[in-house]
Amino acid sequence: MPCTCFARSAAPWGRDGAARPGAGRGRWSGGPQGPDGAARKGACFDGWPSPARGDTPRPQASRTKTAMARHLITSAIPYINGIKHLGNLVGSQLPADLFARYQRARGHEVLFLCATDEHGTPAELAAAKAGKPVAEYCAEMWQVQADLAEGFGLSFDHFGRSSSPQNHALTQHFAGVLAEQGLIEEVSETQMYSPADGRFLPDRYIEGTCPNCGFESARGDQCDNCTKQLDPVDLIDAYSTISGSRELEMRATKHLYLRQSVLKDELAAWIDTKTDWPVLTTSIARKWLNDGDGLQDRGITRDLDWGVPVKRGSEDWPGMEGKVFYVWFDAPIEYIACAQEWVEAGKGDDWARWWRTDRGADDVRYTQFMGKDNVPFHTLSFPATILGSREPWKLVDYIKSFNYLNYDGGQFSTSRGRGVFMDQALEILPADYWRWWLLSHAPESADAEFTWENFQASVNKDLADVLGNFVSRVTKFCNAKFGPQVPEAGAHGPDEAALIEELEGRVRAYERHMDAIEVRKAAAELRAIWVTGNEYLQKAAPWTVIKTDEARAKAQIALGLNLIRLYAILSAPFVPNASARMLEALGVSDAAWPGDVAGALTALPAGHGFEVPEVLFAKIADASRAEWQKRFAGTRDAA
Repeated sequence: MPCTCFARSAAPWGRDGAARPGAGRGRWSGGPQGPDGAARKGACFDGWPSPARGDTPRPQASRTKTAMARHLITSAIPYINGIKHLGNLVGSQLPADLFARYQRARGHEVLFLCATDEHGTPAELAAAKAGKPVAEYCAEMWQVQADLAEGFGLSFDHFGRSSSPQNHALTQHFAGVLAEQGLIEEVSETQMYSPADGRFLPDRYIEGTCPNCGFESARGDQCDNCTKQLDPVDLIDAYSTISGSRELEMRATKHLYLRQSVLKDELAAWIDTKTDWPVLTTSIARKWLNDGDGLQDRGITRDLDWGVPVKRGSEDWPGMEGKVFYVWFDAPIEYIACAQEWVEAGKGDDWARWWRTDRGADDVRYTQFMGKDNVPFHTLSFPATILGSREPWKLVDYIKSFNYLNYDGGQFSTSRGRGVFMDQALEILPADYWRWWLLSHAPESADAEFTWENFQASVNKDLADVLGNFVSRVTKFCNAKFGPQVPEAGAHGPDEAALIEELEGRVRAYERHMDAIEVRKAAAELRAIWVTGNEYLQKAAPWTVIKTDEARAKAQIALGLNLIRLYAILSAPFVPNASARMLEALGVSDAAWPGDVAGALTALPAGHGFEVPEVLFAKIADASRAEWQKRFAGTRDAA
């Protein structure tokens, strides 16, 4: 049955890429959980397919594949505290979507999961600033983030919530079994207390001057300026971010700690087996394992009102009354709970075959996507939870980590409200413009920087001049000279044979880069594939050949129309909306991955009808670029 749980308004973009006045993004008619956290049956963020997201028809398995693989894909779950910026998007969700779309296109079975991270200090602070109860605020912001995910074409099979009943129960279960294994310790310690607020202050409720770099708005857990990890007592002239009070004192309290140090050797041995992981991932993990005193035990509870109540399985935990689990303990567990939500929502029937090795998950390849700041928790803390449970849970096979995307000479920052945010980006241009730039400039080997000049140049040269121009020239010429159908194709000559040979090599290289999750290399190869068609068209010059050899001109244009189909299929993971429009214009329902290029370039038979699509990508004018650069030179109100 097709998904019918979206109530959509008119598409916000015209076919020329221009915004339609008053058009809004589609919204869910209901989420997987209500404001009270109760699961709702039938709620859907379905991964297959949605024309409103620009999804192409569901592809058949590639003719080059002999067996279907199973891919579990998760992206780091975003905090609930406000709308995310483009740096957040390219650091996890967007490349994860690229990989998920590609693996589906190859005919593999994919479960792509994400959720909102709703617990901890950021949620409480944001809700307090909004003047709303935290549960109500989280429910509203889940909807906002879900809508934006749809707007960017993120093809999650399920978009869940860490506040779900499933995650509550599973987090408490893990705490219980870890305690049974002797890996939970009760620790008495002193923490910062604010008499003015009448409460202990978690790290991020405290700000002050960084003792390392002098930054005056450093938080109790980390300085955003120099990135040094901090303890609240390290801060100079510390104050409460709730009341502003500087009359802070240390008081005794008791918390649970995960004894990660006991698992150090086991974690190190496991990481040593991951020889194919990015250097960025393994270097961060080994630094945390070995630098200084090595891997430290980590507190997994906090004195907060909002979160997963501390329990030992289903039983109360004496001495832990009124406490909740630390967000970095329960948030990764949501990856598993999200699959349970996926089943509860009626979109799947067996979450355990993806997550339990005793239920079939042995043949699953699990890939995680995240920014480098999240690497320690996914290479050490979450694996410590999984390994320490001694239960048959699926461990991650590959972690794709990313450096930071900076913004126009500074840093993107959700908390500081600096940069272009997802909602603002979609107000300016359709999602594919952003998807292409972000993915083709993904910060893989080093930090990258967004500048408006580079964005304009990339959109105009890559999308408008190369891909869009090819589609326009071929379809318009054919329609004008031979009518709106594929002309009869004659025999290929040396130029066509050379084109097919080059494309065969490039398509296979593109596949290798995509399989290896080499995002920038894959984008560069895809662009080279587009360029190859343009170079062929320019050399073939059917507009000249038609004057002396109409049959040959028809063959050239027939090949060009088939190239458009090939481009649409190959480009779908990067620019799904443009891909869908190309296939729609061609009247194509078969979007099978090209097992061989020669065969793919004969897929459209003579007489097959098509329509001339409107402009795929409008160029960005200098005036628009200058306007946007000025508009986003400041900051927005941060949550």
